[in-house]
Amino acid sequence: MPAISFSASDGARSAARTVALGLGAIVLLLGATGVLLFLNLPSAGAFNARVERIFVENPLTAPAELRLLEILALSGEAFAETLRSYRLVIFVLLVFATALLVTALAILVMLVALNRRLGAIERAGIEVRALQIDRPLRRVKLNDMEFDLTEAVTETLAVLAEARMDDEILSGAEIEALVSGRAAADCDEAAGATRIKRLRDALGNALVSELLVRNIARQGYVLAIDRRAIRLR
Repeated sequence: MPAISFSASDGARSAARTVALGLGAIVLLLGATGVLLFLNLPSAGAFNARVERIFVENPLTAPAELRLLEILALSGEAFAETLRSYRLVIFVLLVFATALLVTALAILVMLVALNRRLGAIERAGIEVRALQIDRPLRRVKLNDMEFDLTEAVTETLAVLAEARMDDEILSGAEIEALVSGRAAADCDEAAGATRIKRLRDALGNALVSELLVRNIARQGYVLAIDRRAIRLR
């Protein structure tokens, strides 16, 4: 198992570097986008400046003309207020987009790292230090975990344990034959597969059950543990 720990630590460091680089790239990209956007927005006082220029270049004295200039000035104030609100909205949206992208990247990297760790564990198998099977009490102890199983499920696990101690791989039909006491020729492969499924369901923990009972293609089922760790009562 040391090689797995080393690989997992390397994966964690690589994931941390990826997260840091990704976060930096996201913040830099959105920051540059925000700066360009704000620089290209028109000035809040641009409209008032144009109105003032018109007033200076064209001496207007008629009451109607002066009233028009007042209306234009009021419109300029409204335009300036609108631009200020737009700037605030754009800033809030940029901050929100940055937070969403950072969160999405962090979750994605965490999922990738978790999948790699699970893949490494699956390739190497689960480390079982002790497997004790008590047939009369229908109780199984796997490392520090205890399971109270039904008689049929306990017998299925016991049959697999005995086969593992003899370095044998059992097919579904052979498992059904050993548990039921019938001849293997009279047993169906699907019946043994059903017993394996019930065993996995009874163990509960999906990761433990999938790695403890291995299905070898075109051969059968076997416990993926050291046979010296098995104790039968």
